[in-house]
Amino acid sequence: MKLLENKVLVVTGAARGIGRAIAMRAAQEGANVAFSDIKEDENFLSLLDELMKYNINAKGYVSDASKHNESQQFIEQVVKDFGKIDILVNNAGITRDALLMRMTEEQWDLVINVNLKSVFNLTKAVQMYMLKQKSGSIINISSVVGVGGNAGQANYAASKAGIIGFTKSVAKELGSRNVRCNAIAPGFIETDMTKSLPEDIVKGWYEKIPMKRGGLPEEVANVVVFLGSDLASYITGQVISVCGGMQM
Repeated sequence: MKLLENKVLVVTGAARGIGRAIAMRAAQEGANVAFSDIKEDENFLSLLDELMKYNINAKGYVSDASKHNESQQFIEQVVKDFGKIDILVNNAGITRDALLMRMTEEQWDLVINVNLKSVFNLTKAVQMYMLKQKSGSIINISSVVGVGGNAGQANYAASKAGIIGFTKSVAKELGSRNVRCNAIAPGFIETDMTKSLPEDIVKGWYEKIPMKRGGLPEEVANVVVFLGSDLASYITGQVISVCGGMQM
């Protein structure tokens, strides 16, 4: 039996990068997948095509995770379409990097809303369904930057640190009803976003990583599969770093 067979997984911000890898790995493990992104573009449509090859139920939704009402409507529609939600992966995220002295209020608000408020929006929307069925796994994608900070990313670090505090609080609130909540803190993961960085910057990151390489989106997705599966049935309130030893 596959690790996520007969489970319904929801993942936000899934058209590319880590979110896309999560959707694909979940499908490979037998999950039915509902994914969202902010627009229906080529990446969105190609993901849906790829998911369907695994003979699972899959559907994409255009939804802005930073908007409370849209998030509520998204979750309600997924339950109507799939009948239940077993796993929620809060993955939607952006960066707007700048030193604090140059950071605008707009850059701060945008990152906090997309990265942190979205986690509140989706978790609040899904919790009543999981509490009713007395089972569920909520997985929040944080970052090692949320643990250790990073110059030029005060907004991003604050949003990702907030996710960790939120995760631990939700785990304590929902644990008695068999609803688990954990966070994953990826390090330097090779995505389209990191591929655009100058070569010397990437080399500098690699030198800081004990394993001397960047991580793959699939390596984050593997941890999602574990936390969403019954293998992790007694794990909640934890932060698992996927960073090649960058954060110890």
